[in-house]
Amino acid sequence: MTAYDDQNVFAKILRGEIPCFEVFRDDRSLAFLDIMPRAPGHTLVIPRAPARGILDIAEDDLAAVARTAKRIALAAMKAFDAEGIILQRARQRAGGASPAHARHARQGRRRTVAGADAQGRYGRARRSRQAHDRGAWQLIAATD
Repeated sequence: MTAYDDQNVFAKILRGEIPCFEVFRDDRSLAFLDIMPRAPGHTLVIPRAPARGILDIAEDDLAAVARTAKRIALAAMKAFDAEGIILQRARQRAGGASPAHARHARQGRRRTVAGADAQGRYGRARRSRQAHDRGAWQLIAATD
């Protein structure tokens, strides 16, 4: 198995070398907004301990990430009046993960959202910084 790359973007975010819009943090996990969101409140949840993915993450860290992902999903349902969510888990490049660091991605879905197509899907276009920040504050307020 390939060793953990401590220079990956998520490791740099955890060390504070790259900024992020933090939504929630505890002693084992960090939740922050994706810089290219697919939906309002698109949030990444990562373990604070080095882990390449589900096959090498400590069980306690995996449980903490899952608890945080649930907390963020519940907050997104409330903050965005969502009817459902998408919770994704990727492993390795072949599984859609880049870079290699364990994470869950959560995306909210609403009944009607500007920018969504007829099936409610979003493109990868960048949203404005104001809309991004507004979504973060809505999500943060709902995590309480």
